[in-house]
Amino acid sequence: MSRGYLPICRKDMLEEGIDQLDFVYVSGDAYVDHSSFGSAIICRMLEAYGYKVGLICQPDWKNPESIMEYGEPKYGFMVSAGNMDSMVNHYTVNKKHRSKDAYSPGGVMGKRPDYAVIVYCNLIRQVYKHTPIIIGGIEASLRRLGHYDYWSNKVRRSILLDSGADIISYGMGEHSIIEIADALASGIDIKDITFVNGTVYKTRREEDIYDAIRLPDFEEIKLNKRKYAESFAIQYQNTDPFQAKRLYEAYDGKMFIVQNPPAKPLTQMEMDDVYNLPFMRNYHPKYEKDGGIPALSEIKFSLTSNRGCYGGCNFCALTFHEGRIIQTRSHESIIKEAKQCIQDSDFKGYIHDVGGPTAEFRKPACKKQTRFGACKNRQCLFPKPCPNLEVDHSDYIELLRKIRNLDGVKKVFVRSGFRFDYLVADKNKEFLSELCKYHVSGQLRVAPEHISDNVLKRMGKPGVDIYNKFVDEFTRVNKKLNKDQYIVPYLMSSHPGSTLKDAIALAEYVRDLGYMPEQVQDFYPTPGTISTCMYYTKLDPMTMEEIYVATDPHEKAMQRALIQYRNPDNYDLVKEALIRENREDLIGFEEKCLIPPRKIKNFSGHYHNKHNNNQKDNKENKTNNKRTNNKINNKSGINNKNTKTEINKMSISKNNNKARKNKLVNKKKTSKKRKK
Repeated sequence: MSRGYLPICRKDMLEEGIDQLDFVYVSGDAYVDHSSFGSAIICRMLEAYGYKVGLICQPDWKNPESIMEYGEPKYGFMVSAGNMDSMVNHYTVNKKHRSKDAYSPGGVMGKRPDYAVIVYCNLIRQVYKHTPIIIGGIEASLRRLGHYDYWSNKVRRSILLDSGADIISYGMGEHSIIEIADALASGIDIKDITFVNGTVYKTRREEDIYDAIRLPDFEEIKLNKRKYAESFAIQYQNTDPFQAKRLYEAYDGKMFIVQNPPAKPLTQMEMDDVYNLPFMRNYHPKYEKDGGIPALSEIKFSLTSNRGCYGGCNFCALTFHEGRIIQTRSHESIIKEAKQCIQDSDFKGYIHDVGGPTAEFRKPACKKQTRFGACKNRQCLFPKPCPNLEVDHSDYIELLRKIRNLDGVKKVFVRSGFRFDYLVADKNKEFLSELCKYHVSGQLRVAPEHISDNVLKRMGKPGVDIYNKFVDEFTRVNKKLNKDQYIVPYLMSSHPGSTLKDAIALAEYVRDLGYMPEQVQDFYPTPGTISTCMYYTKLDPMTMEEIYVATDPHEKAMQRALIQYRNPDNYDLVKEALIRENREDLIGFEEKCLIPPRKIKNFSGHYHNKHNNNQKDNKENKTNNKRTNNKINNKSGINNKNTKTEINKMSISKNNNKARKNKLVNKKKTSKKRKK
């Protein structure tokens, strides 16, 4: 076996002198032994507690023998789809197949199935009928109860039922997985492990479920969208480990899925212990011949400093997965890992990131969170920062200073998302100054997402006035530092609540910035978010207000195109949207217009009006191409009848010109004969 790595095949197991593994971990990802990969953390945790663990990575899901690599494990199988939901991994928001999988050797797509957790568990059950199966990771966590599935466009059952697994370890999993392992090792049957926080189990005996809230039955949420929204709201209000109640969901009144409260957040010492595990910090050598694992390059020289996020963006699943309470590593732990990066032969002097879900969060939002938990019906930053919020960047500034002063470090970047509203709320502007001076290289990516307050409200994001204030402060600081640096805004189209009117307002904002975003994210309805619930139900689950949702693919395409209105390929969609919303004032050659009346492209792909009075687009000159003319004229509001009339007129004109030309030629010939 490769020295230092965990077993990935039977040969490795035997070389280690192991006859039978305690646990076999089945993963949809290739094996990367790094603390940014969930499979590595869970397996190394179990190893640290004395359990023998081996991995089966990306098994052939069509062949049951691929799951029999080690034989039957002593205590059970653990199954995860990998670091991403397998459906998000496979499909774009338009449900088109992606071409690359960053978590597979060489980035090759097709190494895992759709709904990987379900497929892998069913594969195991074909061979091992009664061996315990524990599922976890992002795919299982966010599908733990009845949920809307965007890819099939229907409400699906708990993944515990469709997979045939015995228990879910949801969230980050370090606490719950060790408790489950210890319970199995002590002889407790998997069906009797109903007491572990951070788990979901199934039972046929409702009378055994205690101190719990019964959610609407699955049959109700499947047929009634309002019931679905009500159920989701209850789940969202019970995501805090200090206040959450036990929840359960009935299926035909015969089976009950029970969700225990979340596991308690890790202490700083526990976080340090996790990141101090003996990770090899690389992919397994067997993948070298295939080109390695692309995902590693993004995080190999990045440092995780925290977990959790109290930002509360509605389109983010962090509340359901990591929770709102911030957990941090000590400076010593992070510095130790930074020194490991420096010793790596591939290190070029650049730390790519220091952060987490939100870079600058280094402690809970307020003192009471660690004792009483996060507020159920109140956000820390939205719509305005809570009066109890402790805004303080001092610890993060100190951490960054320590890292950038290490021998061998040339520059430390901050590329994790950070909350500009939190930064604006800080009266001490020292962090912004240091950020611009030391931790940005030309461009700073931030995520205002939108500029319409109507849309931002549905996103759980601050109003555009806060973003504008941040931009002003950023510009002022860079001017003082004599640095030429820019903000690159990250924008989202078609979020619930966004109308074409809102999309046009965003396009006008982009126009005034003088910047066309290279990347725009169409809203992607993934399990476990308030926004996905809005998308499916057209209701805000927290208020039960009805909201507008763009679900028609063509309208979504128009909203997306408007943000990138300068792209010539988007011309027809932008023009259609402007006409539909009676905004023809934005079609023309004036400074405030988004597009000209017709397409005229120069070599750089930007629109211009040079020779607009005597030059026409090539397509317009090809008058014999009826299809092209029909398409152009239809999109300009001209019907087919008028189009045919115009084409006929042009044909007649062309024939008349030809006749005149022939007449002139004949006249010249006659004149020549007379002269002779």
